[in-house]
This record gives sequence, structure tokens and C-alpha cells, in this order.
Amino acid sequence: MALVTDTTVPEARSPFGDYPAIVKVVGETDRTSSGPVPQEHLARVYRFAATHGPICAFSTVADDVGLDVDEVADAVEQLMSSRLLRADDGREAVLVAVDPDIAAALHVSPIELEIAHRREQIAQIQDWRESFRSDYARGGHGPAAPGAVEQLAGGMEVRGSVKIAGDACVDEVLVLQSGKQDTEEFEDLLHVCGQLLARGVRVRIICQHRSRADLTTRMNIKTVSAAGAVVRTVSHLPRAAVVFDRSVAVLLGSTEGQPAASRVCNAEVVQFLLDVFNHLWDSATPVECFESGYAEVADDLRRTIASLMAKGFTDEVLARKLGMSVRTCRRHIAALMQDLGAVSRFQAGVEAGRRNLVG
Repeated sequence: MALVTDTTVPEARSPFGDYPAIVKVVGETDRTSSGPVPQEHLARVYRFAATHGPICAFSTVADDVGLDVDEVADAVEQLMSSRLLRADDGREAVLVAVDPDIAAALHVSPIELEIAHRREQIAQIQDWRESFRSDYARGGHGPAAPGAVEQLAGGMEVRGSVKIAGDACVDEVLVLQSGKQDTEEFEDLLHVCGQLLARGVRVRIICQHRSRADLTTRMNIKTVSAAGAVVRTVSHLPRAAVVFDRSVAVLLGSTEGQPAASRVCNAEVVQFLLDVFNHLWDSATPVECFESGYAEVADDLRRTIASLMAKGFTDEVLARKLGMSVRTCRRHIAALMQDLGAVSRFQAGVEAGRRNLVG
């Protein structure tokens, strides 16, 4: 069986001919449409055609309905595109009103045709999916046993797994986003969240404080928040994960430089992730204003940096844990040392301990 390659939809042909040409003949004008026509103008012109008879000249309509000729021309063009006006049989330069029920049917028919065409394509895709499934299983890639962990490697496989879980989700999605948040993978995840929100699924997201500083990331999160997601930030997240409907979790990461994921359906593991998420959520800082940068989390970030410095982590490790660049991390360290009046890391650690900044 051949794969589906033709995704074009048969074009519905109009039974009413070339609209702009008819408008030009009736209106005797070369004017280009100025854009969307007010509903009131459409109603006036259609009412004239329905109650006064055929439209033979725009000037006659204009005088009767209180519009200028150009406004009538625009309205006529849109009414013809909407199938509410047509050229009279045998009189091409005369326009008559069309029954709204018939106009609606003419619009719906191409849509129904497209839906049927898409359904046929879906059925074909499902058929060839089944035809290849057995070969894939023979290669040791069969579905994981209930409760097992399914390993995925590759960007397409990871995105596909998240999409499948998202399509089946009906209640809530919980997102833990660690590491760099200005990546294509994070944008893909936010896109999935946007689709879920449009379906009425609740979305809660925990990011690292670093997401407040990057302009692109702030705008992405602002968009998904405007759609209904609730976003909070914390200083450090050890792992990225998504939990769908408290039953399926996808742990996100990378292997040998490429995206990787683990799909988990084990109830105990998923419950553990839920407990971790709820614990972090309670202590996370709500994102109230996307223009404030680190202002809302300055104290929390200082405490986290001081604590990590006290444990002896290098700048590189500390930056990785905070999900920021080494340069940005060093800038925060310098600011912290200046606030503490310290000239060395050791002195900064002593002073941080004295001020109870280190847990």
C-alpha cells in the first residue's frame, strides 16, 4: 500500500463566475476594495436587492441606501463572495439576491468535502501505520509493558511522544522546565500547552528564575500565560518533566547531544513526580509581572547562589544548575559578593552564613 503523499484538497468551483469582473461591469469603476466591509453596509445593499429587485447600477443603490458608490461596490463584491448576490441568468451585468439558505449551503459544501477528504487521509495513514508496526516491533521496539519505562531518543520521537500524551490529556498538565529555556524544545512544549489550554485543559508550569531574564522566553511564557496557564519560578530544577492527567509522565533530557525522553506510566513513579511538583509549587514565586526580570526573586536567587557557593561548586556547575550562562552567573556572584562586602569566596561564605543566607 502506498504512503499518502497528496495532501491537496479539491478546489470548489464557484457557480457564479468572476466576481471582480461583474462588479466592474455593474459599477463602472476600477476601484480596489479597501478591506472588510461594515456589516451594516452589507445589510443595506442586500436588503435593497432583496426588496427592490435586481441591482443594475451602483449609483441607484447608493442613492437609496445612503452610501457612496465605492462603499456599494465594496459591499457588492463581498456579498457576491459570500454567495448572497449572483449575476442574473442571461443578464450578466445585473445582480440579484440569493436565498441565504442556499448561500450557506454553497459555503458548507466545500467544507464538508474537505472534511471527508481529510478523514480519508487519516484512514489511509492509520492503515499504513498498522502495516509497518509489526516490522518495528520485530526490531525490539514494541510497546513497553504496563508500568515500565519507555526510552526515546531523537527530537522527532520526543516531540511525538509529548504530542500523543497531550492529545489524550483531558484534565491537567504539569510542567517542570529545567536548564536553558530559550531552546526550540521549550518553545515546542509551550506550543503544546497552548493547544491544551484551547481545549480547556489546565496547565501549570514551573521554570527556573533564569526564564525571567531572557526576553524571548519571557514573551513565550507571557503568551501561554495569557491563554490561561499559571507560571511560577524557582532557583533550581534538577530535571525537566511533564505529567499528563496525573497518570503519564515524560521525563525530558538529552543523550549524546540529542533530545531524549523517558515515558513513564508507573503509578508510584508518577505519584512521586506529583509530590515533587506540588512541593516545588508551594515554594515557587508566581510570575506576576513579565517586565520585572529578577526583581521578584532577587532574595531567593541570592540565597540559592550563596548556598551553592558554600558547597564548593565551580562557576560552571553553578551556572548549569541555575540554567543560565557562566557569564550571567558570574555577574550574579559578583553582585552578591559586593552586597556582602566580601573580597573572596571564603569571606562571602562566612558573611552569608552570618546573615543566614546559607541553609
